[in-house]
Amino acid sequence: MKMIMMILFFMILTIIMMMVNYILSKKMYKEIEKSSTFECGFDPMSKNRMPFSMQFYLIASMFLIFDVEIALIIPFISDLSLFAYYASLTMMLIMIILLIGLLAEWYEGALTWFK
Repeated sequence: MKMIMMILFFMILTIIMMMVNYILSKKMYKEIEKSSTFECGFDPMSKNRMPFSMQFYLIASMFLIFDVEIALIIPFISDLSLFAYYASLTMMLIMIILLIGLLAEWYEGALTWFK
């Protein structure tokens, strides 16, 4: 019985705190723009925004992939003396997979900025 009363008390306390927060945090219409993000030269209330090019996202994602490739290859270069055969095989496999992906992107024309 004591446990039920404690749970009920905390539930009522939580509801009261949520109601007080809702009442005190009412924003007037004038203050809506204060909570919006600010960027120099950008009006957040207008809907006329220039969309980004899809080529930008493709080239940026390819940059990230090749950047991760470099992060994977650097440990192999620093430790060529130990397990040199397996390390070079793994490094070559990673580079071949990425080269095939790069050639596929080039063949599809994803690397051309303007079409």
